[in-house]
Amino acid sequence: MRAEKRMGRVKEYILREIQEKKTIHMTLLDPDRVGPEEAAEVASKAYQAGTSAIMVGGSIGVSEGMTDEIVLSVKKRVPIPVILFPGSPTALSRYADAVWFISVLNSQNPYFITGAQMQGAPIVKRYGLEAISLGYIIVGWGGAVSIVSYTRPLPFAKPEIAAAYALAAEYMGFEFVYLEGGSGGKPVPPSVVRAVKRTVSLPVIVGGGIRKPSTARALAKAGADIIVTGTITEEAGDVYSAIKSIIEGIQQGVKERELSAV
Repeated sequence: MRAEKRMGRVKEYILREIQEKKTIHMTLLDPDRVGPEEAAEVASKAYQAGTSAIMVGGSIGVSEGMTDEIVLSVKKRVPIPVILFPGSPTALSRYADAVWFISVLNSQNPYFITGAQMQGAPIVKRYGLEAISLGYIIVGWGGAVSIVSYTRPLPFAKPEIAAAYALAAEYMGFEFVYLEGGSGGKPVPPSVVRAVKRTVSLPVIVGGGIRKPSTARALAKAGADIIVTGTITEEAGDVYSAIKSIIEGIQQGVKERELSAV
């Protein structure tokens, strides 16, 4: 008889954080945009502000060496998990705590659905990284990641399509689903998040274009389990205050969600 796979430490931590806080925040650092010292400083301030984990990755121009430097620098400053968010198999690091093992479900190129994953899987195993499977769905504008991954983003106006993709992810055995609006564009609307949450039992991550506490509040109220921000840390003069305000927006959204459920 095949033994049941034991839940990894980082996944267990994430689910525990979601259970306790209802909606959590993660900070994304792009090695192509920040150096090791700046990344460590941002991570430290994000941790102080209440972020639950640090994600490291980008869609363009990220090598393993760059990722290693960021991960090592960040891990010296914060006790929370550092999770890889790789745009390619060359952006893996043996020093991270886990990796989002991503499949771009609505890519038109099979390489981004299973090809890159096949190339990266032996590296993940060799490095002993905890792999957390992630069904990645690009919606709205999509940004650079949709161009790089040959994806036709799903329209905001058709939330049922995103929900169907998310349901397919659940049936295929993915552990989390990610709704990506694309950096620099409009964030994923609450209507899309609600449609997905009504359809699947998987934890739902939302990222891309989230710069305002009001946006984070609306997404948390709609049911998002994890909200990811990245660009805001690059643009904000005061990273701590920027992330703190986003997390306060999340907390307010959670309260409103709970009140509406009564």
